[in-house]
Amino acid sequence: MKIPNLLVFRPADGNETSGAYKIAIEKAKQNAPSLFAFSRQNVPNLAGTSIEGVAKGGYTVVDSEGTPEIILIGTGSELSLAVTAAEKLTAEGKKVRVVSLPSWELFEAQDAAYKESVLPKAVTKRVSVEAAASFGWHKYVGMEGGCVSIDTFGASAPGNVCLEKFGFSVDNVLAKAKQLLG
Repeated sequence: MKIPNLLVFRPADGNETSGAYKIAIEKAKQNAPSLFAFSRQNVPNLAGTSIEGVAKGGYTVVDSEGTPEIILIGTGSELSLAVTAAEKLTAEGKKVRVVSLPSWELFEAQDAAYKESVLPKAVTKRVSVEAAASFGWHKYVGMEGGCVSIDTFGASAPGNVCLEKFGFSVDNVLAKAKQLLG
């Protein structure tokens, strides 16, 4: 479900928060509201995130030499899981791209050539990582992709306990990626 004229941001770190804030201020002048979804956990500032990238809604944070074998798509605090999983897969000789997707609305507003440059159709092995429902992610991961997500509710515990229970760990992202890679 989408609320008309609302920009939703799920920034991964301080860089992306700054970028989202800048856009929200600009959009507020046009009477367009913005929503920020933050994590309650501490998050690291990641190499490769950018204020400018947020303006496009999605962008490449980590890239491989040549065509990637798999794309890991993260948002919010889970982007760091995708980056760490990519480092491990790269160390095993895999070609991995990591994409940050902090705003679906802004990404969808980009032209087809830009979206193809970030999520090339030829790369069908994709994993999304977000501590939210998988609803909507199949648009980005496709039929051959997978989601690390939460499609249930009702758990209450400290954040790190819930995240581990629901599979938000580097090991689980790696397992999902390796399952797709075969």
